[in-house]
Amino acid sequence: MSAAQSPSRLESLQCHFTWNLDASRSKLIRVRDELVDIGTDEGNVWLGHIYNLQGFIHYHLGFMEEARDFFSRATETFHQLGDADEAPCLLVNYGNLAWLHHHLGEDTESQAYLSKLDTLMEQSPPPIQDELHPEVCAEKAWTLMKFNKDKKLQAADYFQRAVRMKPDMVPWQTSRLLALVGAYKHNTDQDADMLEEMRMAREEDPDNRYLAAVDLLLRAKRGEQVQDEAHELEEKILMNPVSSYSGIKTLMRVYRDLECYDEAVDLAEKALKKHPDVRYLKRCAALCYRWRITFFRESRPGQSMISRAISLHEEVISLYPHSCLRKEVDLANMYAKSGQGLMRAEQVYQEMMERDLEPADKQMLYNSYAKYLNFDRREYQKSIKYHMKAADIPLQSFYQENSINTLKKIRDRGRDRMCREIREFLENLPGSESV
Repeated sequence: MSAAQSPSRLESLQCHFTWNLDASRSKLIRVRDELVDIGTDEGNVWLGHIYNLQGFIHYHLGFMEEARDFFSRATETFHQLGDADEAPCLLVNYGNLAWLHHHLGEDTESQAYLSKLDTLMEQSPPPIQDELHPEVCAEKAWTLMKFNKDKKLQAADYFQRAVRMKPDMVPWQTSRLLALVGAYKHNTDQDADMLEEMRMAREEDPDNRYLAAVDLLLRAKRGEQVQDEAHELEEKILMNPVSSYSGIKTLMRVYRDLECYDEAVDLAEKALKKHPDVRYLKRCAALCYRWRITFFRESRPGQSMISRAISLHEEVISLYPHSCLRKEVDLANMYAKSGQGLMRAEQVYQEMMERDLEPADKQMLYNSYAKYLNFDRREYQKSIKYHMKAADIPLQSFYQENSINTLKKIRDRGRDRMCREIREFLENLPGSESV
């Protein structure tokens, strides 16, 4: 039976095409850029997973030859890790290739990969009957972490299942903990448990600087003075190749939580001096400057600092032309903070408003514009209107919650002439029983 005649066989596979991943164009492009920033240095234990996910993303973006190439790179990478076609780490990759050839109408090739999968499953059954292979659990977990930040608990569960079958796989243990930290980052009740698990994880994975930075971040959030340890870790991070897995961005967040904004900026500039062409570092540096200008109240930023921030944001936008809407918002706000850039800030916002954006991006933009109107332009009624626009988009997110909470505060104060309109709006909002 050909692959075209057996869709149920394809649908039963464990691979990116069957994992119900969010395939919105903006999400695909953002994740694609994040994967590039991880890097493909030799020794990266996630290299095969990166290529697999890049193949899936390029397929959905319409780049078929690129998709084929990435899946082939994944095959080659996994072959290097295992015993050629007998390696269970190829299960997801072969599933992806079966689906790709099926979608391209290449049914003979698709059927060939289905046959390879059958052989692989016969030769290498999972260690626990009726359970997924640990390699499949781990790759699905890693993919969920990249694609759906709201599924990190599910990712942690898949990592746990993988570790239960292969307890010696330290990267899986570490990634399980990082998934849990991400899932509970706004839940302080979990901090004590997280810190104990972190202590054990660092003993198992002592050279993982990303893990070390996350440990410092957790402790900084609890009010611990970890500045000296941060300085020590900074020296180690700067000595190694830079990628989004190096821990440098998390360490910058440690300085932010310690309210050491100048030290975050200094770290960014040191890294850029060593690696001036790394776009990921430029993105991190732009973020540090935004923190310094937005949150540091003890001294106003000088014009040279604002100019540097604007320059970095403009460069980052040019380096991430299709996945940098958040940075464009930040650029508009940097213009507004310059003291002479309200007109330019308004122009940037209006250019973004004219685009055909997906609901999540539109919601973020409306929420950000509402804050800009309130704090920078003092146009309070117009600000309220845009908070309503953000809240009215039926998508649960930080931005919707923030706009709803802002509207509730204005309503409860009862001093704005739009209070009645706000009250009626909130009462008619889906889920109004909670507001």
